[in-house]
Amino acid sequence: MQNWNLMEIDTPEGSRSPVVLHSEDGEARAVLIGLKPGQRLGDHQVKEAALLVVVDGAVDVEAGAERVSAGPGTVFRFDPDERHSISSAPGAKLLLVLAPWPGAGHYRGGQATAR
Repeated sequence: MQNWNLMEIDTPEGSRSPVVLHSEDGEARAVLIGLKPGQRLGDHQVKEAALLVVVDGAVDVEAGAERVSAGPGTVFRFDPDERHSISSAPGAKLLLVLAPWPGAGHYRGGQATAR
């Protein structure tokens, strides 16, 4: 068994210092991301299905024409390749789970993975 207290893990440089909690090929990847006040993760997409959990703080999440403001305990799900952006005026701590890891077409050091 592994466990993490997400409230005790530092991400001192916000989105520039994410912490990979778990990463297993063919399984999933869990990453803790901190957003400092005013930081954002601009419009982007990933090759995996993604679950995003607001652990602390508050975020504004945009996907397509939809925009949601959310606080702790909120979970978002994004389909593979679904474009979205995340911003936080007050700052936030987020848990990101990507599965399966890596997703089909994910760039990995010169090679794209295939299904």
